[in-house]
Amino acid sequence: QVQLVESGGGLVQAGGSLRLSCATSGRTFSWSVMGWFRQAPGKEREFVASIDLSGRTTSYSGPVKDRFIISRHNTQNTVYLQMNSLKPEDTAVYYCAASRAVFTTPNESAYGYWGQGTQVTVSS
Repeated sequence: QVQLVESGGGLVQAGGSLRLSCATSGRTFSWSVMGWFRQAPGKEREFVASIDLSGRTTSYSGPVKDRFIISRHNTQNTVYLQMNSLKPEDTAVYYCAASRAVFTTPNESAYGYWGQGTQVTVSS
């Protein structure tokens, strides 16, 4: 059974940083594109970042590009999201997801496994 468990969320002031972690269990991590999504109150879930199996190819949404960094540690079955220069509009529940895709993708429907989410709150 595949499980994804996020951690590292919390309350931070604008301009601060947080690092989210997503620990995975099961065999999915070795063949998965991994992604981070977020959902703010009253809004639909949106793509944040994605990383391919090798870790060499990443993609980001416009609002987070140049501020967030996605990475993965394959031997530890963990994917990370380093979030810098945080803004109040980054406040959301952040979800980790795994996909069978070969290439990074922002397409939510391509991700078949999801974590339960971790809350990130950025105060102004």
